[in-house]
Amino acid sequence: MKVGPIKTPVVVKEYILDIGTVQVFDNYMVSIFNEGCTVTLERAYQLIGITEIHFRNKPFGYISYRKNSYAIDPNIYSFVRELENLKAFAIVSVKEMDMHNFTIEKMFYKKPMKFFIDYNNALAWVKRRVLKK
Repeated sequence: MKVGPIKTPVVVKEYILDIGTVQVFDNYMVSIFNEGCTVTLERAYQLIGITEIHFRNKPFGYISYRKNSYAIDPNIYSFVRELENLKAFAIVSVKEMDMHNFTIEKMFYKKPMKFFIDYNNALAWVKRRVLKK
């Protein structure tokens, strides 16, 4: 049995924003925000704009890779949950504070959202949700 090469995800586009970096892949995007920044509604519109460019009328997933500590305006989630083609929202962190915040964020989002300590597990879950018919 011949095994082909391992397929590495290709970054379609990378955005360097004032709050951090967003990498767009084929059917998901990953954000890594800067230490100490505040993700406001205005800044969330930048992210929503990126989804409009790359995922208009196409299901996609979002991974918030929380390597750094930063603040989020929870009201963002009432706008983000209106994105009908956003099928999965994953948060990746090993910090206990992020786990605690997740329970609060989930109350605002009210759609499929999951917390992971391992990026690869988050990615696998996001891909499954996006491909689910």
